[in-house]
Amino acid sequence: MQLTRPLVLASNSPRRQQLLREAGFSFRVEVRPTDETYPADLPVADVPAFLARQKAAEFRADLGDDLVLCADTIVVVDNQVLNKPADANEAAAMLRLLSGRAHQVMTGLCLLSDDQTLTLTDTATVVFRELTEAEIDFYIRRYRPFDKAGAYGIQEWIGMVGIERIEGSFYTIMGLPVHQVYQVLSAYAAENAFSV
Repeated sequence: MQLTRPLVLASNSPRRQQLLREAGFSFRVEVRPTDETYPADLPVADVPAFLARQKAAEFRADLGDDLVLCADTIVVVDNQVLNKPADANEAAAMLRLLSGRAHQVMTGLCLLSDDQTLTLTDTATVVFRELTEAEIDFYIRRYRPFDKAGAYGIQEWIGMVGIERIEGSFYTIMGLPVHQVYQVLSAYAAENAFSV
């Protein structure tokens, strides 16, 4: 889709970049350091949108004509947020916590332009079967999921063999609810948005 303004994806995530590219958008990547802490009393469901807005705020001073798209994904189990694991031990503890049960994956979006700041959150539910210690150990050693909230990527081996079902968007779980991105960016579609 051709947009009337330049699009900036404020994410180093190769998965987000791939999804946005495959959805047909041209963009450049620019990431700015952001404080990713949030108030302790913030409701869990509000955390991903809050963090996405924090990332977008770093661009406000010199935004110009750009559209800035930011996203943040969290994994939630028992109302507890699982961030990116610091090491293999923390990753294993997270996967044990997720094993044999359902959890939620929430991705917050923020689209910043000179005339608006739009935030959305999409939630999906993921159900893991019981994982063995050998499977958890193999996955961590082979895939090193230290850059992933909840210590796993649905598109990787552990997702293929361990996830029994999902409710919601697969792409939300990957880190970018493409259906929502498409809808919010459609407001900026050029007249010949679909020409090739």
